[in-house]
Amino acid sequence: MNKQRSTSPGIGRRPKVVISADCLGRFEALAEGAIQRNPDLADRLLGEIGRARIVPAAKLPQNVVAIGRAVTYRDETTGQEKTVTPVFPEDADIARGRISILTPIGVALIGLAEGASIHWDTRDGERRVLTVLNVACQDVPEGLEAQ
Repeated sequence: MNKQRSTSPGIGRRPKVVISADCLGRFEALAEGAIQRNPDLADRLLGEIGRARIVPAAKLPQNVVAIGRAVTYRDETTGQEKTVTPVFPEDADIARGRISILTPIGVALIGLAEGASIHWDTRDGERRVLTVLNVACQDVPEGLEAQ
């Protein structure tokens, strides 16, 4: 692994986002449905979708965070590393490390590649930097795939 090559953003730049075409419609519907309940989060998700490169599911790089793929990230403020699996809201189970795409961390991580860093705002309004350390590309468990 080459540590010199970094995809982390420079000042004012956000890392590239890649999303599977299979999930695009579902992400848009979730964001639109959340506009009344949580407009800031819905706007962030729509913003990430808007700047994403959309690819067929078969062409989604294995090192990119996607629904059903376990991701290990580091909070650069605390140094804490954590592994979670982004899922659709109905499949979320924090005790099992399955986080909803409709959470600040879910929106921040989705579509990022290993090595990418992004600013995100906690629910308490604190700004932090997250770095994607590893994405475990595996078969998506039944029921977690886009429908």
